[in-house]
Amino acid sequence: MTAKPHPLPELVSFLESLPEPHILCDRSYRILAANAAYRANCSRPDDLIGRKCFEVSHHYPVPCDQAGESCPLARSLKSGQRERVVHLHHTSTGESYENIELSPIRDSTGEIAYFIEKLEPLPVARGLASAQGLIGRSPTFRAMLELLARVAPSDATVLLQGESGTGKELVAQAIHEGSRRAGRPFIGVDCSGLTETLFESELFGHERGAFTGATARKVGLVEAASGGTLFLDELGDIPLTMQVKLLRLLETGTYRRVGSTELVRSDIRLISATHQPLKTLVAKGKFRQDLFYRVNAFPISLPPLSARREDIPLLAEALLARVAPERALKIAPDALACLLAYDYPGNVRELRNILERASLLCDGDTLQFHHLPEELQSPEGDGPIEAPLTQTTDTRTDADLAVALQAHKGSRKALAIKLGMSERTLYRRLKSIP
Repeated sequence: MTAKPHPLPELVSFLESLPEPHILCDRSYRILAANAAYRANCSRPDDLIGRKCFEVSHHYPVPCDQAGESCPLARSLKSGQRERVVHLHHTSTGESYENIELSPIRDSTGEIAYFIEKLEPLPVARGLASAQGLIGRSPTFRAMLELLARVAPSDATVLLQGESGTGKELVAQAIHEGSRRAGRPFIGVDCSGLTETLFESELFGHERGAFTGATARKVGLVEAASGGTLFLDELGDIPLTMQVKLLRLLETGTYRRVGSTELVRSDIRLISATHQPLKTLVAKGKFRQDLFYRVNAFPISLPPLSARREDIPLLAEALLARVAPERALKIAPDALACLLAYDYPGNVRELRNILERASLLCDGDTLQFHHLPEELQSPEGDGPIEAPLTQTTDTRTDADLAVALQAHKGSRKALAIKLGMSERTLYRRLKSIP
């Protein structure tokens, strides 16, 4: 079907009245109208009409689904329904993640003629190095971000699952900031190591005289988080007896302070996190099955850093700005190659520690290979360093390799394959770059 060349003026006028950025597209991705909010948000506002939406938003020469992303227009043509995705867009202030909601508009025959696309910024995430917010561009990061964007506006209970150091509290804060409770408290508590008595007192508070040492009434964290979000980290460590009281809180919305018979009503959103497989704990009788179903309403898995290596350069740049804000530190190519090759059992937290240590050892403005910890300099399994290459075996100069590394967004192994050399050879060559 060929779309009409000019949309109804009433439809264009309606778009102009909306406060959020909106555009009107045809089935061929052409922008037919854009309201003032969209033009203000666009990096090139003066020549929008007639251009393709993927060209404006992403600077792609082809539609999103042909460039490795999910295209809401293609999905809507297939489903015939409204579609939502999270995309990294070029805006007037640079690249930023946006919530995209695309709605089809049908003509008198019932065929889809146009699409209205609405943009909402997702300020808690960044596609570029930033001093704040979640950072990443990898597919696994974007998949997590899309789940975050969908659940944040609701009051659904969220369970964050991921290895230690993946940033579960940062994600919890991002969900809070994207909710209607953003102006209210965000209260976090680490459940690991808390005794049964201490946990109950911390969570629900206590009355004066409730136990030895309770010389005054104490407000619990549930009460402190009233109207906002309560974040329980390491949920799997909660004692079984306390799990019963947490379940009652979630089911009835009420609790009792220690030493009181008075029921207090709560108004909180619960976000939990764990690095332990709760299903396994349930099978072992260490976690209540009914509580598991309560907290697992909307699970989100956080990828380990080893599953999003292409984000390491962005993260490293941002983390350096946080650990050494007064210094504009850079990373030498061989040091960056070393960071890309490491597996990070401690994830982003470990990367931050590595960079903080390296920044303290660095007297100049560039982190070098020798500033990194010994375990990164000699990765297991690399074996002995190969003999130096001669010009007859490899004609690439150090400058050629530095340029290739700068342009490459994947792992060291992928770069070695791309350059037609072994991973160990690439490692040794990059180490020799001054």
